[in-house]
Amino acid sequence: MEEKEKQERDRAEIFSKAVRAGKRTYFFDVKATISNEYYLTITESKRRFNNDQGKFFYEKHKLFLYKEDFEKFSEGLNEVVSYIKSEQTMPEPREERPRDEFTGESTTKNKHTDISFEDLQSDTETE
Repeated sequence: MEEKEKQERDRAEIFSKAVRAGKRTYFFDVKATISNEYYLTITESKRRFNNDQGKFFYEKHKLFLYKEDFEKFSEGLNEVVSYIKSEQTMPEPREERPRDEFTGESTTKNKHTDISFEDLQSDTETE
């Protein structure tokens, strides 16, 4: 039985593409049903911090898109993207920073967070 489960799992994942976009990562995965019908899953993954546990976790949202809906989905997406592009100036593409392979953290320093707290004084300290 173990070999059959492995074959089904291997067959189910056909193709995958990951797209990093700022603090989010989008995964586009082509999968197959038991009857070998392809479908698409779109997963948005955001790294979050749990203050209670003191650990990072990934919050994920997933869409399942089936072949019979590809055309309508594509038309709708193209229409709203075209509308946004025509109504507003598109921002420059983000420059992706190199990320640590294990933590996902940026390996370059962010100039906006380089703060020395010793330089900051509260109102009570100056009185």
